[in-house]
Amino acid sequence: MANDLDPRLTAAQRFGKELARVRKEANMTQIRLGKHLGCSSSLIAHLEKGDRTPKLDLAAGCDEIFGTGDRFKRLCRNITSPTGPDWYIRWTEEIEPYARVLRSWDPLQIPGILQTEAYARAVFRGGLFTSEQDIQDKVDARMRRRGILLRDKSPTLLVLLDEWVLRRPIDGAKVMEEQLDYLLTAGELPNVTIQIVPYDTTCTTGLMSAFMIAELSDAPTTVSVDSAAKAEVSADHKLVSLIWDIYDKLRTEALRPGPSLQMIKEARNQWKQQT
Repeated sequence: MANDLDPRLTAAQRFGKELARVRKEANMTQIRLGKHLGCSSSLIAHLEKGDRTPKLDLAAGCDEIFGTGDRFKRLCRNITSPTGPDWYIRWTEEIEPYARVLRSWDPLQIPGILQTEAYARAVFRGGLFTSEQDIQDKVDARMRRRGILLRDKSPTLLVLLDEWVLRRPIDGAKVMEEQLDYLLTAGELPNVTIQIVPYDTTCTTGLMSAFMIAELSDAPTTVSVDSAAKAEVSADHKLVSLIWDIYDKLRTEALRPGPSLQMIKEARNQWKQQT
């Protein structure tokens, strides 16, 4: 996986960085790779610099040659058909699927990786997206994220939620009932732990933004920090340490998993009574 998380890189540059890294690890020259792919070594050089856009069949050829699954095809699709802001694509395509442990804090809504389709659509409809197709593309991308929790060698997901997330009406009682029902189902998975931070806690440390911490086996721990004004992905040590300190503080205020799931059940039943 690519370790370069520089937010200034374009999707094409990230494709090129990863291609160069994998090629060198395979002890393969640009000339030899070009022969395998049926193209010139100069095209390989341009691709690695990020100043040429790869075609999907070339990306598929790279995956076949290097045995990288569909990695290069996914990176290629991010160039031609992105499904979100650059930072979001980098997180969902290059970091989250390869994490060993994911730790999240959400003070305002259910974390994206645990959202139902109806809940996610309501969230996106309330944003700045004007096209129904734009909204559907983002909902589809969000639903694909959930799959990493069910695969072999899935990451451990540790979720902290503010209690008000359970009470905040997102598109009505039916949507909330369905969403909390799904949250309970996810909370029973062996690799998922959900804890609720009660609304009457004195801890205000995490109210400024949501975040997720990704522990990776072959790269530095990386954070995604999301607020109304700014969103970023970073492996900067100072920022990672700060976010981890906030997470630890919030977790000391959280209910244990058992009482947390009971609180979710009670909130679910309250929404159910309104349908």
